[in-house]
Amino acid sequence: MADDGGRHGGQGQTPGRGRSRFPDISSRAWEHPADRSALVALRRLSGFDTVFRTLSGLVPERSLRLLFLSDSVRVCDEQFPHLNDMLRDACYILDLEKVPPMYVTQDPQPNAMCVGLDEPVIVITTGLLELLDEEEMRAVVGHEVGHALSGHSVYRTILLFLTSLAVRVAWIPLGNMAVMAIVTALREWFRKSELSADRAGLLVGQDLQASLRGLMKLAGGHHLHEMNIDAFLRQAEEYEEAGDLRDSVLKILNVLPRSHPFTTVRAAELKRWAGSRDYQRILDGHYPRRGEDKDASVGGSFRESAAHYASQVKNSKDPLMKLVGDLAGGAGDLGERLRRGFGGFTGPGFPRDAGKGGPKEPPADEPPGDGASRTGD
Repeated sequence: MADDGGRHGGQGQTPGRGRSRFPDISSRAWEHPADRSALVALRRLSGFDTVFRTLSGLVPERSLRLLFLSDSVRVCDEQFPHLNDMLRDACYILDLEKVPPMYVTQDPQPNAMCVGLDEPVIVITTGLLELLDEEEMRAVVGHEVGHALSGHSVYRTILLFLTSLAVRVAWIPLGNMAVMAIVTALREWFRKSELSADRAGLLVGQDLQASLRGLMKLAGGHHLHEMNIDAFLRQAEEYEEAGDLRDSVLKILNVLPRSHPFTTVRAAELKRWAGSRDYQRILDGHYPRRGEDKDASVGGSFRESAAHYASQVKNSKDPLMKLVGDLAGGAGDLGERLRRGFGGFTGPGFPRDAGKGGPKEPPADEPPGDGASRTGD
């Protein structure tokens, strides 16, 4: 793959360092297997098709575009020209012919999003703009262009609308429950889609350290001189390994209301992909093409997703995933494994045979306690 330092659409100079361009690249090249499988599961959710068709006509997309025009700054040659260069460059590298409009909106919260049903619109907050340097921002712009190419903006817009709707119908019996079921499924998909878009951002920036720095800043703010990427990645490893089965359940409960995965998890996922053969093959010019999308096998996508989850369960250090993997592999007694996994519940002050004779005093050489001190970590 030849490096390219030219222009896209006659405007927007690419940076001095050479980077690979990917003509006709399909979004399948960077889409995370969990993203595709979660989207398939979402579409199979009872009632989703009906809700989607209904909301497609109700979501005030024209109003949304007018709002951006009236109360945000549109990125162009005269306004935020450096962002305009990055946007054109990202579209050039990922071969997106029609450059989506981009707006900068006043908001101290660092964020970026790609929304829109008919056509994607990219929005960058001032908080994010002030937080990241040029190469970190380049990865973010590539991330949002990746969302646009994968068609994620449609479902993201529906998610935003439904989240707002859930608040309005909270007083209706069972109404909020029905809406929140779809919101929960959409959030599960969107968390997976972020992993895909992170990969697109890396393909645009082709600077892993910049991508990781950007994620680290989202977690820790401006104080880059106080942070270390290797130590940050070790946090992800510690998070995955930490605790017992109770902690595994708490991790699930913590992530359910979020639209994005935790930043340490995103960083670790991206670093793994950057070191994979799949990423190197893309850089070498070997990737699926858009012209082949119509012939892509749905069954192949299912098998790839299934293989990903099987590998994730097999290699995970999370206690719950280990238990699932062991049971799937024909491991022994479930009760014994649960007893070991929930050691905190059977520790001092809550003996294993408490059900037979009530709680017992801990031995004299053991301090009292319930072993649950980690649940607040």
